Amino acid sequence: MTETAAFDSCASTYDAALNRGISVSGESKDYFVQRRIGWLTSRLRERRCEPTHVLDYGCGTGGSARALLDHLSASSVLGVDVSRESINVARRQHAGPNVTFSTIDEWQARGEHDVVYCNGVFHHIEPGCRSEALESIRGALSVGGYFAFWENNPWNPGTRLVMRRIPFDRDAKTLSAVSARKLLRGAGLEIISTDFLFLFPRALAALRPLESGLTRVPAGAQYMVLCRRA
Repeated sequence: MTETAAFDSCASTYDAALNRGISVSGESKDYFVQRRIGWLTSRLRERRCEPTHVLDYGCGTGGSARALLDHLSASSVLGVDVSRESINVARRQHAGPNVTFSTIDEWQARGEHDVVYCNGVFHHIEPGCRSEALESIRGALSVGGYFAFWENNPWNPGTRLVMRRIPFDRDAKTLSAVSARKLLRGAGLEIISTDFLFLFPRALAALRPLESGLTRVPAGAQYMVLCRRA
């Protein structure tokens, strides 16, 4: 079964399967959505970036679109994905005047997005096809635009446990932050920073204020490589 067919088949149950998988952390998917996008927002503000048009590449069922719109104070968010059934779910649940969705086949990169957000997508892309995906993303960015590349950290044992619990993640081909930076540089993107987040589960929530000082330690469950189209 292709990745497209796999995600088409689980579109209606995607959120439930994801929540079951990450429940070992004590949190739901919405917690991680808000923390990821909140962190991205803080990094962009440090660079005085106030995005107007945002692209969510590999948006799935669209659960991050509204958070991107609200946190980044953007004028529009476009979500794209290879799965038509996931896009259908996204349109039903999250579309609005400032939030739209499209299949990747129907979408054309035009260099109009100030920010591209991508979470947990590249471990589903065959390594030989990742450069092609990055070419599309680079083409979607305006000159000087930022790409927020979020991925699961394979060096974190909790991440590996969660991925084994999620049917569509069990056979995924993870990539480390080192590999991600190499891939992004090869696509002609300038690396700005790398941050590791989600170090403490809910049971250790009292320690979470420490995380902002530990983002350079490659131990968090996910990492973000922020880069820019120069």
